Amino acid sequence: MILLEQRSILKDLQTAQPVSAICSVLQRAIELEHATIPPYLYALYSLDASKNKEIADILLSVVMEEMLHMTLASNVLNALGGNPDIGHPNFIPKYPGPLPGGVQGGLEVHLAPFSLKQLDTFLTIEEPETPLDYPSLMALFAKLGKPEFFAEPSQPITIGQFYEIIKIFIELMGDSVFVKPPRNQVGPDLMKGSIVVTNVKTAKLAIETIIQQGEGTRNSPDEPGENGYAHYYRFMQIKKGRQLLKNSSPPPPYSYSGNLIQFDPQGVYNVPTDPKAANYPPGSAQQLACNNFNYAYTNLLTALNKLVNGHATPEQFNIAIGLMMSLKGQAKNMMAGIPNPEVVTGPSFEYQLVDPGNGI
Repeated sequence: MILLEQRSILKDLQTAQPVSAICSVLQRAIELEHATIPPYLYALYSLDASKNKEIADILLSVVMEEMLHMTLASNVLNALGGNPDIGHPNFIPKYPGPLPGGVQGGLEVHLAPFSLKQLDTFLTIEEPETPLDYPSLMALFAKLGKPEFFAEPSQPITIGQFYEIIKIFIELMGDSVFVKPPRNQVGPDLMKGSIVVTNVKTAKLAIETIIQQGEGTRNSPDEPGENGYAHYYRFMQIKKGRQLLKNSSPPPPYSYSGNLIQFDPQGVYNVPTDPKAANYPPGSAQQLACNNFNYAYTNLLTALNKLVNGHATPEQFNIAIGLMMSLKGQAKNMMAGIPNPEVVTGPSFEYQLVDPGNGI
């Protein structure tokens, strides 16, 4: 049966106020992109990079593009006259829990240290509608854009299908619904790869970038530009244990036959799954570290909210970058047990508006 969230999306988009409806769905898209980042970061910082460098590099590259996807979805929303809403308590997902927007319904996402089981979750998150199975290529089929696509699906929708719904309705509405002059756009001068959205063409380009960076195209694992493979195939390299290579004389066009990518389970810190600040002993160093992290994380969301709501300046961008670097340093120290290797802490990615130094 169709999930209630999916039913709501389709119903919203068929209302008499399509612009308002598509803005609501784009807000969910921003929430969806963000919801993948804490699990990816948690897995990344749980790794001892000296023992699992290749895996850490793959995770980091995906996280950076998920941040771009948040920006692209925000640009499309702003171009339609909406306002991204990032820095509020309900924006932050609960872990364990489902992804926003009814995507991959039934999937429960955890904050967990890296493992092959967690990798399977990441593959499910990024899974294309029809994954390209190398070295043997699966038969392709394309339903998107056809009337039957809007029938009640019997299977959970992928992230790509979610965005295809948005793209189709933007095409139907046409250029007249876009605000002129362009407003609140974060351009490539601030964030590499970003797209200023002004009309249907640029909105489609932004959405297709999100889809192709996550899933690849329907006949290639490559993402746009020269950034390598789409997220699904980057993660699949870890599962296959080798880099994906383009063959000089296909078929098959690609194969997992490159350098080894070995996972060393001994290179994973012993951090908890689905930590909560309240679950650490009251007043403990772990709870304080977790609260400090959450305070910086909340400030980062507030800074990003300002960035995509009319303050797309180098100064504001640098504030966000500084907070990201602070989070990275805190998380790596917490999970590696610095300064006390006997005390490791899992950052919980919770809303923390008040500075822990002021009594929390």
